[in-house]
Amino acid sequence: MVITSTDIFIDQKDESAFKVKHFLKQKYPKKHDHYSFDDFFHFQLDTGTVIDWNESRNIFVSEDFIIGLIEGLEEEVGSASTVVMYKIGYEWGSKDADFFQRWFEKEYKKTITETNSAFLLEAWWWPFISQGWGNWEVDISDQKNGFTFINIFDSAVARTLGDVGKPVCHLYAGLFAGFFSELVKKPLSCIEIQCYSMGETYCKFLLGKQDRIDAATFWQNEGATARDIEKRLQSGERLR
Repeated sequence: MVITSTDIFIDQKDESAFKVKHFLKQKYPKKHDHYSFDDFFHFQLDTGTVIDWNESRNIFVSEDFIIGLIEGLEEEVGSASTVVMYKIGYEWGSKDADFFQRWFEKEYKKTITETNSAFLLEAWWWPFISQGWGNWEVDISDQKNGFTFINIFDSAVARTLGDVGKPVCHLYAGLFAGFFSELVKKPLSCIEIQCYSMGETYCKFLLGKQDRIDAATFWQNEGATARDIEKRLQSGERLR
């Protein structure tokens, strides 16, 4: 789990004393195949901190932490816990978009606008795979129609909670909405339309403009499957 860029821990009067450096990155500054566990993470044993290749501070948590977080929120705010998780994810995604742009341009010596979109998105998600958030598959073929589908395989949240018969990956939905809204500078929303915790083999998210999300939410509440929703959107169906 990523906490933050280590930049916030820097004392501006003495940066060298506080800035945490990744040993392997210093040794191989042009290395790009750095996503294995041993390469991506650097353990500072003297300070008890862990940073990744992009110099974000990380912590490792157990499944009990995820269960405790979700059950604690449900106890405190009831059904609104799903909204809270979504908003947490959204804020995370918004901030990560800025952080991603900075480390990407430093790593690859080019701006995000100069980069192929498929490569750009894979570059963003690869660290999440290393951190245990699961593999992904993003389909931008319908982007011109105002929506995108994202598949997550081995969601950390859904894997932990198991088959509970409902979507549970609200944190991911918020993360995607926050990141892509900041990336394209347009307000986007996201909803999970298929979840491992519903007995499916993977989780599926719909990212898009609010009217697309509202339509998908309505159809889902009416019992539509992810495939039904996908077909309706691709055929241009809207709520009346």
